[in-house]
Amino acid sequence: MARKKKPVQNLLITGIADKGQAVGRTTEGEVIFVDGAVPGDVVDVLVIRKKKSLSQAIVTKFISYSQKRVKPACRHFGVCGGCKWQHLDYETQLHHKFQTVKDSIQRIARLNPDIVLPIVACENIFAYRNKLEYSFSSRRWITTEEISGSDIIDKPGALGFHRPGSFDKIVDIEQCLLQDDFSNILRNFVRAFAHKHEFSFYDIRAQQGLLRNMIVRNTTLNEWMLIMIFGYDDQEKIQWIMEQLIVSFPQLSSLSYVINTKVNDTIFDRDVITCYGAPYIVEQLNDVKYKIGPKSFFQTNPTQALKLFEIARNMAELKETDNVYDLYTGLGSIALYISSKVKKVIGIEEIPEAIEDAKINMEFNGITNAAFYSGDVRTILNDDFVKTHGSPDVVISDPPRVGMHADVIRTLLELEAPRIVYISCNPATQARDLALLNEKYETLSVQPVDMFPHTHHIESVAKLKLRL
Repeated sequence: MARKKKPVQNLLITGIADKGQAVGRTTEGEVIFVDGAVPGDVVDVLVIRKKKSLSQAIVTKFISYSQKRVKPACRHFGVCGGCKWQHLDYETQLHHKFQTVKDSIQRIARLNPDIVLPIVACENIFAYRNKLEYSFSSRRWITTEEISGSDIIDKPGALGFHRPGSFDKIVDIEQCLLQDDFSNILRNFVRAFAHKHEFSFYDIRAQQGLLRNMIVRNTTLNEWMLIMIFGYDDQEKIQWIMEQLIVSFPQLSSLSYVINTKVNDTIFDRDVITCYGAPYIVEQLNDVKYKIGPKSFFQTNPTQALKLFEIARNMAELKETDNVYDLYTGLGSIALYISSKVKKVIGIEEIPEAIEDAKINMEFNGITNAAFYSGDVRTILNDDFVKTHGSPDVVISDPPRVGMHADVIRTLLELEAPRIVYISCNPATQARDLALLNEKYETLSVQPVDMFPHTHHIESVAKLKLRL
């Protein structure tokens, strides 16, 4: 027998959670995750899923609205799913992100929450991204307003973002506020051209169609890159649209295309053909320049990345004699950024393409005191590696959301580097790892940094010192 859905009345929403959900707690102490509400709302909800002490619910009625609600700036808010918190005042977003880090430090790491410093806000809460990926689809998401309207729905395809929970339907985007408006101009031109000349939009179910994806990248130096991804090789049509882009947009620094006939959208194992300009664009953070290619991994918010790098560098208390290990280095962005302040920096990264980018950028900047190695940190960071490169004075670690493997934690405890700087995009796994490192290290401070306004994502940087 199916479990009966449970109504809950007058639930006060008190915080935010992953994936844009809000959270409240009943008088009995039950934690309920809710879609569509914001902190400060009082709602009636219907619990649709229950697991142990946590429940998932939908709003059935708003009793009162939060005073922290604001009017979303984006016309697509609530449909495309990209910005979950645009309807929440930015200061309130910061408050709840700060609280998320603080709660993790207290409840998971079991450390004094007072070590969490005030959150570093994002100066630009719109147009902060340097990369957006759009998808074509022969199946366009039809909005509630369109269904209830009297107009005939006859648009044949969409170019935009995936509708959450609907893998084959795309929300047709007219204006995205997360990247400079030139990105909107490019996207809308491509869509209009495709409609006018009847280019086929990709059908993800049938795995067919010419226009599949497009990626727009830019830098603070105002360089722009466009990568078009096609579902099959039709050189006549491909060259036609590429030529039109070259003629229409001289602002482009790099124009490339990819043929992707695979089931998935990833292009890391596909050849990139450059049609116009350089095969990369250039970003600059202080004195360090980075070549960014179509497949490069780089911080998506460069302005905040500069603040993040500065925080990490200051926490590391670098000296000219220091030997630094940079774990999960990516394309070496932090390693190269700090290289002028230390004797030597060694980066390790699992993704080979990222290490190739790191080596290219090391040469591009004339840096001679860095070295980069491709492979799993868990296996590369061993006794032989340390014998070859010397014991580290500082370890900088920036792992993926899952945090560091337990074997890496044990290795760090054995290495006993005097200082560790731990950068994380997941406060929960960072707190878990800090608790393990607490065996030998004192966490002196944790600095939250908001990299992605209107989302639940939050970065935090922890400063650790080896106990004497």
